[in-house]
Amino acid sequence: MALNSINTNSGAMIALQNLNSTNNELGVTQQRINTGKKIGSAKDNGAIWATAKNQSATSSSINAVKDSLQRGQSTIDVALAAGDTVTDLLGKMKEKALAASDTSLNTASFNALKADFNSLRDQITKAVSNAKFNGASIIDGKTTKLTYLANSDGSGITVNSKTLSLAGIGLSTTTTFTTAAAAKTMITTIDTALQTATNKLASLGTSSTGLDTHLNFVGKLQDSLDAGVGNLIDADLAKESAKLQALQTKQQLGIQALSIANQSSSSILSLFR
Repeated sequence: MALNSINTNSGAMIALQNLNSTNNELGVTQQRINTGKKIGSAKDNGAIWATAKNQSATSSSINAVKDSLQRGQSTIDVALAAGDTVTDLLGKMKEKALAASDTSLNTASFNALKADFNSLRDQITKAVSNAKFNGASIIDGKTTKLTYLANSDGSGITVNSKTLSLAGIGLSTTTTFTTAAAAKTMITTIDTALQTATNKLASLGTSSTGLDTHLNFVGKLQDSLDAGVGNLIDADLAKESAKLQALQTKQQLGIQALSIANQSSSSILSLFR
């Protein structure tokens, strides 16, 4: 049998404890809805919070990797564009050499073809020297390779340089012809240079594809990391919303229970009237 006492109202104490517990749960649920997170700090769940922080840091560092890979792509794109110009110029040089190999030409015509050939040759040097992105070039012969970030641990992916300067394709700044016979021989020389250039461009194309593939991979990796972090710390808003309604109802019932429990003291007082 319950003891009626004016000193200790056990019913009210229990009702108050239950109400405080409900209010605490309600506060947590409201915070989750407001922030969208079920783990907002280390005190919510230290292990999960630490894991999420580490994964978030890795995901953020991948941005630097992506930036580096994109610079690599741009550097190769510039090189390929210059390479196209080089092959076009070589094709025109071959055309001039072929025309100059015609022994029926007069001196003026021959010299004009030779001048055009020399001008095209010099344009190759200009095209290659201007093929830089952010100050870097992989076709001017001044570096053997460029290394870009590959992963968040600082490891790299290397792109080997492919020199497309005159020296890099078997020519020189003095490559020319002075006779029809020399012009005929030059045709073979230019063919060889053209083959060398196209082979190097093909290799650069392969490197570009490799960077693109790796960039796509790290992008997907970052998405997976972000999704994983979300699974760890994000709140299920539909679930929390339903829980909020239930707790609000429970809170109202708790208030009523506390009010009823407090009325017992008034009932004891009425016995002495």
